[in-house]
Parts: sequence; structure tokens; C-alpha cells
Amino acid sequence: MDIPYVRGRVAQQAHVALPDGTVEEEYARNGFFGRYAHLYRTNAPVAWSRIEGPLRPRLYDLGEVAAGDYLAARVPVLANADARVLTVTLAEPMPYLFRNADGDELLFVHAGAGRLETDFGPLAYEPGDYLVIPRGTAYRLAPTSLTRLLVVETAGELAVPDRGMLGQHALFDPAVIKVPSPDERSTLAAGLATCAPDEWRVVIQRQGALTSVYYRHCPLDTVGWKGTLTVWQLNVRDIRPVSSDRYHLPPSAHTTLIAPGVAICTFAPRPLENGDPRALKVPFYHSNIDFDEVLFYHAGDFFSRDGIRPGMLTFHPQGIHHGPQARAFERTGAATRTEEVAVMIDTRRPLEVCAPATAFERPDYWQSWQR
Repeated sequence: MDIPYVRGRVAQQAHVALPDGTVEEEYARNGFFGRYAHLYRTNAPVAWSRIEGPLRPRLYDLGEVAAGDYLAARVPVLANADARVLTVTLAEPMPYLFRNADGDELLFVHAGAGRLETDFGPLAYEPGDYLVIPRGTAYRLAPTSLTRLLVVETAGELAVPDRGMLGQHALFDPAVIKVPSPDERSTLAAGLATCAPDEWRVVIQRQGALTSVYYRHCPLDTVGWKGTLTVWQLNVRDIRPVSSDRYHLPPSAHTTLIAPGVAICTFAPRPLENGDPRALKVPFYHSNIDFDEVLFYHAGDFFSRDGIRPGMLTFHPQGIHHGPQARAFERTGAATRTEEVAVMIDTRRPLEVCAPATAFERPDYWQSWQR
């Protein structure tokens, strides 16, 4: 049995009525589900004057990624054995099909609109869409406007987490999920992308290498399908986040999808903690012990961070604190709700920064807590 010890000046309820002159740090194992300690400090644990060495908060401006070929223009940002985080900007329809044999893919549409064509049929996409593509599914994107995507590739299967006592209709009703129908055929023409005039090309990724397979017919030729495995679509506007009027919930309360070693959460507009003036309205400081945290900013007002705009991605690795910047506390007094939309990716194994991402890094991000 875990016995909570109490020593010194503490808050009786976590994240509420902090002792005067203190800030609260949550120091916990296994994300927010294991043993924990709340440390009440006289200074914010992010009030550093210098950082020497590779361990630091990082910021990447992915809005600067240029458009290009879907595979060649993909920019890998972060990776470990369980997941890869990439971004890509696409202006033209793909002239080939792609099949990922290394993992499931989650495409988050940051900007643009168009059509996703798959083995199961097509889906129209728009900003704020999650597109879940199971491992081994052939697909192509045909944008009608410049499309910017955040891509999460997971070695394990992506799934919706058990909602527990919240019930099966939180945080979104499964009835809002869209799946494709094969009523419409692919618009992919023959003879494109190194094909002979009567050929279609499928590019397959296996163990990171690409292989091209050619057909005399369009491989997206499904006329019907049934089962429990398919491509599916969810838009962030259909997510109804859980909230508490008197207590700041941990980020895990906003989990949308999971895979082994990976959790993907959605921060959507929601009321703040207005029922108790002593309750924290901004995220509490915490030390990443068992998880790396990645946050992609999609839309809205990111009131816990200065200098952040849509299309940016932050990376807070295990071993160094993070939490709100000082100005965030000043802004929360009159705030009653948050209007931000962001995607969070937590990984149990440490992520490595991929070399191409360094071109988009803002190296002074760690200093933003000093202002």
C-alpha cells in the first residue's frame, strides 16, 4: 500500500490553494498514474539561467516546411522504436499509391483540404481531421488546396483508449467517426511517376526502405468491404473534452488514441477551473520522468506559452522540468476558458531529434521562461 507522507507547507488538495509564495511541481512515475510527490517550491523549477548540454526544451517551426513530393518532402522530426513524428506539405495530388508496412499512420490535417483515397474507398479531408490509416493500407492524397500534415507513425496498432467510468460516448461518440465507402473509384491515372503508359505504381515502406511495385490496373479496385479494421476519420470539433470546475485535470484526461508506448491527446476548447478561485487554471509544473512530451499547436490562443503560433511543435524530453511560462499566470485571472487546439504525443521511450528537423528549430526557446 502506498502511504502519502505530508511534510512542511503543502496544499491539502492537489492544484488548489497553494501555500502563499509557492509553486507546485508534480513529480510522478508512469505518467500521471503511478507513485507521486507534490513539491511546493519557492521558485519555479524552470527558472534556469543557463543550460549546457543537449537536454533542453526544443521548439520547431514546421510552418516553414516547403511543399514537395509526399515521400521525398516528409521531414522526420522525432523518432524512437515505437513512433516517428514527421511533417509534410503537399500541393499536388500524389502520382502513386503509398503503403506503409512498418506501422500504422495517423495523419493530422493542420491546413488544407482534399481527398484521401484508400483500399477502402475515399474520404474528403479538412483542417482538424485525424485520419487513421492501418499498417499495410494503400493510399494517396489528392489535395485541392495546400495541405500541411503532422504524421505520427506507430510500430504498434493505433486504438481508442478505454474511457472507464466516463462511458463509451466520451470524449467523442463513436457515431461521429467516418469510414470510407468504395462507391467512388480512385482518380489516379495510369502512366504517372515512372510508370509505363498502362501502369500504376505502389510505393511500399518496409524497414525504412522504399520499394516500387507496378500494376497493369489501378490497385484501388475494391468494390466492397466488411469487418472491424479500416481507415477512419475524426475531426477535433467532434471531441468534447472532459473538464473539472474546481480541479486542473492531468493531460492524460484528454487522450484520443493510444498505441504501445505512445499516447496521443487532443487539447480542445473547454471551460477553465472557474468554480474555485484558488484552483490552478494553467498546467502545473511537472518533471518528465517516464515520458517525453511533444505538443503540436494547431489553432487558437495558446495562453500558457508566449511566442507560439499555429504550426509550431515543442519537445519537452524526459529529465527536465516544464510547465507554464511566467506570463501565463498573469493572463489567467480573467480567463474563463481556453480556445486552443493542440495535439500532444507522449512516448515512454526517449525520442531522438532527427537531423532534418534542426533546420526548423528555434534554439532560444529554452530562454522563454526567463522573460
